[in-house]
Amino acid sequence: MKKTVLITGAARGIGASCAELFAKNGYRVAINYFQSKLKAQALLEKIKQTGGCCEIFYADISNYDDVKKMHEEVENKLGDPDILINNAGISEQKLFTDITLEEWDEMFSVNSKGVFICCKEFLPSMIRKKQGRIINISSIWGVLGGSCEVHYSASKAAVIGLSKALAKEVALSNITVNCIAPGVISTDMMKIHSKQTIKLLEQEIACGRMGRPEDVANAALFLASDEASYITGQVLNVDGGF
Repeated sequence: MKKTVLITGAARGIGASCAELFAKNGYRVAINYFQSKLKAQALLEKIKQTGGCCEIFYADISNYDDVKKMHEEVENKLGDPDILINNAGISEQKLFTDITLEEWDEMFSVNSKGVFICCKEFLPSMIRKKQGRIINISSIWGVLGGSCEVHYSASKAAVIGLSKALAKEVALSNITVNCIAPGVISTDMMKIHSKQTIKLLEQEIACGRMGRPEDVANAALFLASDEASYITGQVLNVDGGF
């Protein structure tokens, strides 16, 4: 029986790569978007042209009413999600002394509260079915901390704490909760950096290159599989040895 995966923030970058890979492997894919409707529609067509099963769904994941409505729509079109990939997030570079209260709240609203809301909404059905996979996309900066990204690092560290604690609560319901902490990945988030900065970052990576979104998607596909049923509460760094 085909399983359904919901991927938040899936219109581009890591989320889009996850959507393509899961569809290729026979999953029914629910693509969530917020501001990138055109990219979500383009991805939908691309996947369907290759024979994949997917639909797109609008929601601001930091808004509980949006997420609840999205849940109803996903269930009606694709079935209740068996796998939830909390990928949606925002980032910003700024000195700690320049971060405003509003910027701090927005960062946590999307990166941390959004994960909480989605887990809270989709977990009960997993508990009823006694099976499920939750994969939260954190960041290497949530593990190590990043200069000039204190609010981003803190929000991603919160995702790690949430994942480790929740994993212990739901393990007996045959539900795993894990984190992926991507390193320097070639996505739109990296466009804020100069070529010189990217070159310096690559020099700190043992593999000698930036990661690709597919590298993270492959890790997510494994954690969603039956082969990963005894792995929970873990943080998998996909960082090329950063």
